[in-house]
Amino acid sequence: MFSRNKSPQPFASRAPLGLKILVGFVLLFLYCPFGIILLYAFTTEETAFTFPPPGLTLDWFRVALFERPDIFPPLLLSIQVALVATAIALVLGSLIAFAISRTRFFGREAITFLVLLPIALPGIITGISLRSAFGLLGLDFTFWTIVIGHATFCIVVVYNNVIARLRRTGKSQMEASADLGAHSFQTFRYILLPAIGTALLAGGMLAFALSFDEVIVTTFTAGQQTTLPIWILNQLVRPRQRPVTNVVAVFVIALTFIPIFIAQRLMQDTNE
Repeated sequence: MFSRNKSPQPFASRAPLGLKILVGFVLLFLYCPFGIILLYAFTTEETAFTFPPPGLTLDWFRVALFERPDIFPPLLLSIQVALVATAIALVLGSLIAFAISRTRFFGREAITFLVLLPIALPGIITGISLRSAFGLLGLDFTFWTIVIGHATFCIVVVYNNVIARLRRTGKSQMEASADLGAHSFQTFRYILLPAIGTALLAGGMLAFALSFDEVIVTTFTAGQQTTLPIWILNQLVRPRQRPVTNVVAVFVIALTFIPIFIAQRLMQDTNE
């Protein structure tokens, strides 16, 4: 006779060898280019690269910091654009998420689709569309045209994080707050904001990272301005001091990695 209390067999604790090899190849394919950039940021060669490098040096970091003042204006512009675009995305993305999750109205699904569309479209389509719109409106290409371009996809990141958290947040606490006499702002401040705080922080960090290293949409909305990714792109056609470009690329990778890593940890801790 079969026992009714027979416990299910536990899942295997180790993955098959073939799967491990496949994962290793995928990770190698994804991260080998980053390793090459990091390696040749330390090379002693100035123009042509050979493998392995003939020698390693830290001189290119000194050159990038003290002898290339043309790096810092694009860096400052990229940080400013990313901060403003992230702030706009936090406000608009959160408001859209509140409206979609808490109310039902005609066209609700269509609005959700339109909000998600910018991040699904190729960046070149978004860039061409924005450039055409700015041209029809007679707007000059300024700091704000870059911000608008970046905000179109940053909103999606914040929206996805906030609405996912709202769907897991019960309405009973907000209903209890209203029953106890709290007005809408008090309910938002003491009940809703603590519940979605980590989602907002994670969405904001992801939005900052996406904006900071964006190049395709920026190319169509920047005009004569130069952000750091565009500076790197322009430097690739100049063979001299190529390691300086790699040093800047390493900095961009690090500055992008940090907020993405923190955002991932925040969402992981919350889900647990």
